[in-house]
Amino acid sequence: MQRAAGSVRDNTAEGFDDESPNEFIRFLGYSQRSCSEIQSQLYRAIYCHYISKDQFDTVFDLAADCRKQIKGFRKYLRNYDANQFGSP
Repeated sequence: MQRAAGSVRDNTAEGFDDESPNEFIRFLGYSQRSCSEIQSQLYRAIYCHYISKDQFDTVFDLAADCRKQIKGFRKYLRNYDANQFGSP
């Protein structure tokens, strides 16, 4: 789970650093899927009794919220007109 959580941050940073809107959107997709990976691993953790139901619910909801925010940001970027602010 730590690796998947780190991938959310790392892919976001890597996509942003490329300075290409399409690449940023693509890497945000990787970040979004890493949130889903965290949720999948949470199921494994609760089935193996590594975490409590309360811990599961808290982290699952955080990952779901993160995924939802990334999805919304990707949609915003797809619809963003870079020329409307006079960008070259």
